[in-house]
Amino acid sequence: MSQHMLSLRASRHAFVGIVALLFIGSAAMTIIWGAPMSTMDDMPMPGDWTMSMAWMRMPGQTWFGAALSFLSMWITMMMAMMLPSLVPMLWRYREAVVRAGEAPLARLTVSVGAGYFFVWTLLGIAVFPAAVVLTAIAMTYPSLARAVPFLTGVAIVMIGALQFTAWKARHLASCRADLGCCRTFAADAGTAWLYGLRLGVHCVYCCAGLTALLLIMGLMDLRAMALVTATITLERLAPRGERTAQVMGVAIVGAGVFLTAEAAIVGLG
Repeated sequence: MSQHMLSLRASRHAFVGIVALLFIGSAAMTIIWGAPMSTMDDMPMPGDWTMSMAWMRMPGQTWFGAALSFLSMWITMMMAMMLPSLVPMLWRYREAVVRAGEAPLARLTVSVGAGYFFVWTLLGIAVFPAAVVLTAIAMTYPSLARAVPFLTGVAIVMIGALQFTAWKARHLASCRADLGCCRTFAADAGTAWLYGLRLGVHCVYCCAGLTALLLIMGLMDLRAMALVTATITLERLAPRGERTAQVMGVAIVGAGVFLTAEAAIVGLG
């Protein structure tokens, strides 16, 4: 076996090993962070629901510190959730680069991954202040807080309906096309970074509804994270991913209708 082939095999083994360590590490850290939060008492709110403590400062904590803590948790959680569907894309990218004879392979692959998760980081930066503001509004206006269970049910119905839209299908097809045929490759780290950004933008759009669902169900709810991760992965990798998206849409709409009806009945009572 030639030295070049041995080098490629070693590179592939290193890629698999590094990705496995990243996934195990991020998943472990997510569980470590999420387990205590799942047992923490939430704040009771008017309307018979509870407010998550994820959007509040801990005693003695500044808002800047709270934002950094959230962002660290967000990035780690997104690595654990998105790596299963990202790895096949990175693998196809690496193979395209190898066929083109480009080097250094490791740096290009890292640049793609960094660009991809940079987009998710930007989303986290936007999510935290928005959630803090909504939390403050709900705590300030009891009448609005009482409507939150009903509004939550309506939002979940809309998220489920999004799974059937042409918008969802278009972005899912873009993600699956990037997975299925890597027609372009990056010859330098800057171009690889831009390619990762493009993958990240498509992914954020495609996962917009499911990400919103996770935020509604509870950001650090481990069961919700597992469900959303499995759905995203199947949408990207299953032979008929669009059917998976629609099946999940039916389940989400059903759950939303149930929660909306329950909230309406409680409100009438």
